Amino acid sequence: MTNATPSLVSEGFAFQSDDAWLKVPEGYEFPEVAGVSVDADDNVYVFNRGPHPLLKFDKHGNFIKSWGEDFYGGRAHAAHVSPDGFLYLVENTRHAIDKWTLDGDLVWTLGTPNQPAPKWSGQAFNLPTHMAVSARTGDIYVSDGYGNNAIHRFTADGKHLKTWGGHGIEPGSFQCPHNLCLDDLDYVYVADRENNRVQVFDPDGNLEAVWRDVYRPSGICFYNGLIWVGELLHDPHPLLADCTTMGHRLTIFTRYGRQVARLGSEVEGDGPGEFIAPHSVAADSQGNIYIGEVSFTEKGRRADPQTVFTSMRRLKNLL
Repeated sequence: MTNATPSLVSEGFAFQSDDAWLKVPEGYEFPEVAGVSVDADDNVYVFNRGPHPLLKFDKHGNFIKSWGEDFYGGRAHAAHVSPDGFLYLVENTRHAIDKWTLDGDLVWTLGTPNQPAPKWSGQAFNLPTHMAVSARTGDIYVSDGYGNNAIHRFTADGKHLKTWGGHGIEPGSFQCPHNLCLDDLDYVYVADRENNRVQVFDPDGNLEAVWRDVYRPSGICFYNGLIWVGELLHDPHPLLADCTTMGHRLTIFTRYGRQVARLGSEVEGDGPGEFIAPHSVAADSQGNIYIGEVSFTEKGRRADPQTVFTSMRRLKNLL
């Protein structure tokens, strides 16, 4: 444990930055990773905004295959391996949710591709951001984030069951529900990004709790009885440009909202133990944590010259 990066060690947690784990073949590079998920065999699925949208790696970081080159248009947003062993991908500008086998065969699409619902209508979908499948019922929950500020619930075969939310700051409403996850009891945890909070709902959309000790929460996952939240860097407003201590970290909560750890340097950056824009979070069976960052969108494109930062991170579990 002596080699752990100090900012990745907290009470009950110890990780070592292992960014060299991923072995990306020449020609498959990407500027940033919007979605990451892990299957039951600890294979890792990297949904990125490069010319090869979906990259599959084994647990040792060896490249297996890619797909989506003639299917997606460069706006990858989320990836989710479902409990029954399928991969769901969300490209927000497609306005639809795509279900794939783990070998890259398209199974089904929820929604009508490239036909957005009217903005703020509450109808599915307008720039959806993420989704998750219940291990208990097979139901599908979708955060319809940028153009609807809503959460939708569907049956496994796509029958609409319920929609809740709406835009606003009141409890139960949203300003960009950017990501969601389900726990083992099907409670729904929503990263309500621009309201700087996580909201917790029962499976039917009834509000249970509001957690406010987060900044621009963007990635969220349930692992080992805990809620892991990736927070973006500070808002790029010019008046805040020299504020380097907001966000860009991983915060861990109990399912009841008690903060148990914060991981990451106080200063945003590209080095070990540093983050810029955690956008998605996943874990494998060994407790290793995978973080996809949209560091180019949030920072690199504004740099002069434009800069591509590390955007796929693995935190190796040392406990």
